[in-house]
Amino acid sequence: VHFVCADDAHGAPIMIAAEKAGKTPQQFTAEIAAGRQPYFDGFHIGFDHFHSTDSPENTGLAQSIYRALRKEELITTQTIEQFFDPVKNMFLPDRYIKGECPKCGAKDQYGDSCEVCGAVYGPTELKNPYSTLTGATPELRTSEHYFFQLSDERCVTFLRDWTAGRNRHDEPTLQPEVYAKTQEWLGPEGKGLADWDISRDAPYFGIPIPDAPGKFFYVWLDAPIGYLASLQNYFDSGKARANGEARSFDEFMTDDAVEQVHFIGKDIVYFHTLFWPAMLKFAGRKVPENIHVHGFITVSGEKMSKSRGTGISPLRYLELGMNAEWLRYYIAAKLNAKVEDIDFNPDDFIARVNSDLVGKYINIASRAAGFLAKRFGGRVSADLGVEGRTLLDGLRAHQGEIERLYEEREFGKAVRETMLLADRVNEYVDQNKP
Repeated sequence: VHFVCADDAHGAPIMIAAEKAGKTPQQFTAEIAAGRQPYFDGFHIGFDHFHSTDSPENTGLAQSIYRALRKEELITTQTIEQFFDPVKNMFLPDRYIKGECPKCGAKDQYGDSCEVCGAVYGPTELKNPYSTLTGATPELRTSEHYFFQLSDERCVTFLRDWTAGRNRHDEPTLQPEVYAKTQEWLGPEGKGLADWDISRDAPYFGIPIPDAPGKFFYVWLDAPIGYLASLQNYFDSGKARANGEARSFDEFMTDDAVEQVHFIGKDIVYFHTLFWPAMLKFAGRKVPENIHVHGFITVSGEKMSKSRGTGISPLRYLELGMNAEWLRYYIAAKLNAKVEDIDFNPDDFIARVNSDLVGKYINIASRAAGFLAKRFGGRVSADLGVEGRTLLDGLRAHQGEIERLYEEREFGKAVRETMLLADRVNEYVDQNKP
């Protein structure tokens, strides 16, 4: 297994945040990336390679995939109207436009949806719009944009088949609830898909579109390509060879035996189950065998939010001397193969760690260690006796079931099954204590 990912470095929000900090986008993202390692090390997250979407590899791959799609006549242009900030001298992304909701009239709503009534709309539908960057009233201006023709019959047919497909292990490509959502988006006879706007106008922190001066790829075109770019850098840097991988990047990616699997959050399903596989397919590349989607982590029932101060600071958790494995265990004990949120509740966390890890699992070792050291010179008898052998054989008999649960990503069930075995051992110690 080669486990890779990358910092998603591009986009208008990064560019604007960097400007506010008085830094270039490259400096800004490099500082964020430099602070990443303590999180990985502290929580035993072992990426084989972690890279950035702002890289030569990603530029090369994104432009190559775009050219292949253009060759397939799946790229088109349209002139569209959008809001322009005359003070900042730039077209405004939806999240940088606020105004009154066109449905309920709520003030200070973003340019794509209303947080009061839940309505979804276009930024040009807002009443009394203003730029959140300068406060200026935005002007409507036209601009030529580039589109990936997701509505093309070839894309629709492929996506119908791929979303309903199964991998080489005869497992569905998508979880049932994710599959249902994709069919909703595809709509009857594939009429639900609109062409995808893949371009943004300068100034923009992103990858230039070939043969289109002043135009850049929208961040969501190059973000998933960043997985491949990270993998390519891992191969080209020699790290893959050091890990025992003799093939080149191209040889590896074209090998039929290689499986491409994604683990993502539920907020980015649209991009990963529609745009991404269609782009890969019609650029002549391997498509993912599986997309596994997880829900969010909530805290005491509330969504994590920096502005509201709800959440878990991973580094603060470690600074307090908390064991990373406790949190990993707690999450695993609640995790399943569905797209469900997991709630972190401090009281429940303490109770579960104390009862399961300390009271059951560690208890087995701590109870035995004392008298083994004091009375038996730290050695265990090879003769387990009939009862001991029966216990051990009984524990080992569960191996296949626990393996199956891990394969099916039913981590919570695997953990509960394991703790039931710990209960058996503790019962045995109680019955046979010296």
